[in-house]
Amino acid sequence: MTSAADRARRRVERVRNDTGARLALAREFYEGARGDLSRYVYAESSFMRWSAARGVLEPESADPPGSPWWRAVNEVLLRDKVEAALLTAEAPGPAPAAGSRRVGYWTGFIRRPSPVRWYRAHNASIVAGYLDHEDLAAREGDVERFMMNVALIRVLQTHAMLADPRLALGPLAFLGPRLVDPRHRSVQLFLDLGRSFPKVYPVPGTVEAVVLDEHPLARMLDCGVIAPRLAALYAFAARALDEPRLPSLLDEGVPAYAWPRADRAVWFVGNTGPHLNAVARATGVRLRWPRTPFRRPYPRP
Repeated sequence: MTSAADRARRRVERVRNDTGARLALAREFYEGARGDLSRYVYAESSFMRWSAARGVLEPESADPPGSPWWRAVNEVLLRDKVEAALLTAEAPGPAPAAGSRRVGYWTGFIRRPSPVRWYRAHNASIVAGYLDHEDLAAREGDVERFMMNVALIRVLQTHAMLADPRLALGPLAFLGPRLVDPRHRSVQLFLDLGRSFPKVYPVPGTVEAVVLDEHPLARMLDCGVIAPRLAALYAFAARALDEPRLPSLLDEGVPAYAWPRADRAVWFVGNTGPHLNAVARATGVRLRWPRTPFRRPYPRP
């Protein structure tokens, strides 16, 4: 008998070159898996729509071609979910009949849906995609690799805001679970990178210009709230996801996924200003990143 993993792999292969079919397969999990999971679709569908709008999920044969890295990471997520849905449909017992640790997280979520279980399953799949495909990430441009790191710190932060809000927000911990519940549309404010970066691929211009064009609220989140606690955040995620390799994606507290140490100064661009210090203090931390005198070389339109 063909295993659930093999069937999941073939199912994903059938949609590999069709972005619309990828989106449909992602939605099908929430609509077709056992139990009422439809309320959990907001966070994932929002990010996938942004990815589709940029064209990164298009096949490499398209004109213009998509991104091998974004496609590969998306496929890890799709395969894990499809395999979990197959296993729970065939074996409704307390544990999956087969599958990886990540698939086990997804089957646990299907059987007993909860926001914390959703984040653990989703982020375990995403982190696995990052770790398995760093070679593909290294082939992307500077701006794209910067966005990959931002996407990662955002999904880890939202998980912590729900599972360990004191770590993520300090005195404002009471706000965390309500803001990032994957059943509520408010989570899109954190995971929809369309609010922070252009919907094109590849993004033109330099990293510095893209950073300084990012929405001010997004910069406050990234630099004022997340950046001062990155080491603790990655350590939390490593424990929650049982993935000890995750902290290696930081370089002395600075995001370092597919990012050379020689270029780490770009993470300090635009993190000046009393407003960021005020945001950091409000969440119980202090800014520790070096501040840079870099300024926008051109007026904002």
